Amino acid sequence: MSYVRIWVHLVWATKRREPILTADVRRYLCLQIMQNCKEKGIYLRAINGYLDHLHCLISLGNGQTIAEVAQFIKGGSSHWINQNRIVNGGFDWQDDYFAVSVSESIVPAVVRYIHNQERHHASKSFDDEVNEFISKFGFVRING
Repeated sequence: MSYVRIWVHLVWATKRREPILTADVRRYLCLQIMQNCKEKGIYLRAINGYLDHLHCLISLGNGQTIAEVAQFIKGGSSHWINQNRIVNGGFDWQDDYFAVSVSESIVPAVVRYIHNQERHHASKSFDDEVNEFISKFGFVRING
C-alpha cells in the first residue's frame, strides 16, 4: 500500500473577479464542494473565500494531480451554481489558479488563514493578496 500526504493550497477567482460570492453563496458553495470532494476521494482539509475568490487546502491522494483536482472542484462547482441558479446570470471561474505546496508543519496556520478570509480581506484586497503570493512564492507572470 502506498502512503501519500502532499498538501496543496489552491486559490482561484471568479471570472473577471466579479464580487458575487456573498456569505450565503459561499456557505452553500463550500458545502457543495466539500460533499463532491468527499464523494470523489479528495481530502479537503479547509475551504473558504471572499467575494471574488476561494481558497482550499487539499491533500493529494495517490494518483491525483493538482490539475485534475482543480478542474474537478472548479468545474463541478460552476456547474452546480449554474444548474441551481445560485447567482443571477451565468457563472464561471477564471481559468487560472494558484497552487502551492504546504509543509505538514504549517498546515494549522494555513487552515487558520483560510478560515479567516473575511477578516483578512477587511484590510487587504484580492489583488494585493495575488501580488503577495507572486512575490512570496516566486511565481513568474507569463503573458500569452
